[in-house]
Amino acid sequence: MPEVLGKGAAMVRLTRAQQQVRTRTSVLAAAREEFTEHGYALAKVDRIAERAELTRGAVYSNFPSKRALYLAVLIDMIEDAATGGPPEAPMSPADALGVFARSWLERLPLVGDTASGGRLQLRSLVGLLDDGHGRAVLAQVARLEALLLALALESCALAPRVPTRRVRLAELVLTLLDGSGHLAETAPGFGDPFDVARACGHLAALDLADTWAPPHLPHVAPARPCEDVWDPPAGLADRLSGDRVDLGADGLIAVLGAGRLAAAEEAVRSARPGEQVTVVAVTSDPAETGRLVRLRITDLTGCLRRVFAPEVWRRVRLVLDEEGLAASAIGLTDPHDETEAAVRVQDGRIVARADGRGAAHAASTAGASSGARSKGAQASGEQSRGRT
Repeated sequence: MPEVLGKGAAMVRLTRAQQQVRTRTSVLAAAREEFTEHGYALAKVDRIAERAELTRGAVYSNFPSKRALYLAVLIDMIEDAATGGPPEAPMSPADALGVFARSWLERLPLVGDTASGGRLQLRSLVGLLDDGHGRAVLAQVARLEALLLALALESCALAPRVPTRRVRLAELVLTLLDGSGHLAETAPGFGDPFDVARACGHLAALDLADTWAPPHLPHVAPARPCEDVWDPPAGLADRLSGDRVDLGADGLIAVLGAGRLAAAEEAVRSARPGEQVTVVAVTSDPAETGRLVRLRITDLTGCLRRVFAPEVWRRVRLVLDEEGLAASAIGLTDPHDETEAAVRVQDGRIVARADGRGAAHAASTAGASSGARSKGAQASGEQSRGRT
């Protein structure tokens, strides 16, 4: 029976949808109090239900697990937070890293203090990922995070003769920042966030001999040429800029499962000059795995937007395809965490399809001239030799 609010003439009858929104809001508010007070491991769903004045079943009807609820609380908290002022003027990689680190470290308490929001403020994942799959997904998300930060840092270079890959630098910075967050929880009072921010800026001067090479071609299945009509879904948001994504533009669309997100770099580095690259993240478990990806990406991009203007990613778009709309549009009926597929769009049609390992590289280079392939192979060999 629909719930009734008010009395007499002011009586208002809530619809089922309104009841569901109200119940979900109550659960999230109660869960935020519980997780702030007890942390993830010691929080109890029964106490959350009691705080919300609901039954345990009502909590689970909205969130299938305590983990899903915890992630939803963190996402709700981050997405409601202010994003700060506009980014500063273009700066050097060192200055950009310092500003980025300060933005990231705002969640950490100063020496001698405690985080006002407890473990939630620290975005703690301690005790949350107690299985191999969850940790593997987190590792893939971390690789994607490093790529996004690296692309922004690469835009800071003043027209270098040879493009400089900064993924290893980004990985190093994120390792330092994540470690600082972990220490703030496990060893409160240790370390000074201001020192960490300064250290991140100095890391830009390190020569990490960073290179990238495309997948080894004999192990990548070639793309399938086609001339399929392309009917792109509308209304999907780009997690980098916050704007809507135009999936009808010429370029590459790579659909990657949560367990294959590291392949995003193949899509970005293999794309043809001037074409848009859209990385679409999918999962078969939106309640937990999907929320984990969304949490980490939302947290990172919130910091990135405070430092870098949207145009630094130029032609790269990132979509979290929680409802599978983009995946379905390219013909994937059952996207999952190991999905790796790509299509190349040109003049409103899909002109190449690929799936499996190296799909983005295969789709992007499909139909390239033998000369272009030869140059690509030569560059790959030079990069590979540069690593040894």
